[in-house]
Amino acid sequence: MKPLHYQRGFGNHFATEAQAGALPQGQNSPQEVAFGLYAEQLSGSAFTAPRKQNFRSWLYRIRPSVLHHTFFPYPADNWISSTEQLAPANPTQMRWDPLPYPDKQVDFIDGMITYACHGDLRQHTGAGAMLYAINHSMTNRFFYNTDGELLIVPQEGSLHLRTELGLLDIAPGEIAVIPRGIKFQVRLHGERARGYVCENYGHPFQLPDLGPIGANGLANPRDFLTPVACFEDVDAEFTLLTKFQGKFWQAKILHSPLNVVAWHGNYVPYKYDLSLFNTINTVSFDHPDPSIFTVLTSPTTVPGTANIDFVIFPPRWMVAEHTFRPPYFHRNIMSEFMGLIHGQYDAKETGFVPGGASLHNSMTAHGPDNQAFKQASKAELKPTYYKDTLAFMFESYYVWQQTEFALNTPILQQDYLDCWQSLEKHFKP
Repeated sequence: MKPLHYQRGFGNHFATEAQAGALPQGQNSPQEVAFGLYAEQLSGSAFTAPRKQNFRSWLYRIRPSVLHHTFFPYPADNWISSTEQLAPANPTQMRWDPLPYPDKQVDFIDGMITYACHGDLRQHTGAGAMLYAINHSMTNRFFYNTDGELLIVPQEGSLHLRTELGLLDIAPGEIAVIPRGIKFQVRLHGERARGYVCENYGHPFQLPDLGPIGANGLANPRDFLTPVACFEDVDAEFTLLTKFQGKFWQAKILHSPLNVVAWHGNYVPYKYDLSLFNTINTVSFDHPDPSIFTVLTSPTTVPGTANIDFVIFPPRWMVAEHTFRPPYFHRNIMSEFMGLIHGQYDAKETGFVPGGASLHNSMTAHGPDNQAFKQASKAELKPTYYKDTLAFMFESYYVWQQTEFALNTPILQQDYLDCWQSLEKHFKP
């Protein structure tokens, strides 16, 4: 696999050109753009949004985006983002086995299955929690999502993301974010791939404030990578897919839309290697809140309250004294959709496996299973390095509403609650 070139930084105003002289100098939309290119602005925020929240990029492309045919409905029944026709949210703790691979050829769009969602995409609030299992590359069709940005978390198999603004390669242990409106393809590097996706309808993901942590820690801006300009000039019949107000549409397009020769701006796709996350933890006793593991956050208008937090539990030292080290039994207002990329999660010795998922909704009790409780209660508390583990959460202030698939699929573990039933009463007055 040939290594790709990237630009470093998060939230930067980037400038890149695949052909020298393609970027205009001094103005964004000159009367004539070099090489006969078309100038096109892509805005990801209101024009009058504050500067630090104003997202836009100028694209200089071979053909403008208006060149396509009429859109017609496209069936994508498993990718759901409206809660209106779903059953009421179920408070029961739920856990699923890994999503099986399909028997027929399935690409990234058709292989996406929503497990839960919340909010109202028409009001730009909420999110969807999805899994994919695919065995086919997108070769003759392209996609853009008007409803939200996509946070892609591979669990098995590497992906080659071909976007309007350039190329991204991601493997398990890395993530990528494709902002709403940006056209892209997903191709496989191997025979198949599986992973998780968060479709964020709310405010775009940003780095969390560090507060008392100070200037350094968690995800460093310089470790985020954005593609350089890379274009293709191909005339052929392709299909352009879009997701618009919760429904899917398709149109014929007679050229590749990945025809941006140069661009500049801060509305960009990006990737991040989760192994570069600078983990913060206690060096005395008890647990800091899991917010110390937040990689990216989509804020709401309420300070400190997230539409979505993307939280990871990476390899790390555990040194707390006089402390029950696994996650304690808890109930919280935030709702947790969790996945496992590799290894073992310290609060669940069995049953929660890589590629699987779990859901604990608002105020629903959860915590370590009986086996983990017994071991942690009697363990010698010497410094321990948790090496082979990488779990994550899509955590939200809003309640996750399960889809029909999630409630009725054979991979839903009907015996999940059994992991707590053998917890004994130890109280001796």
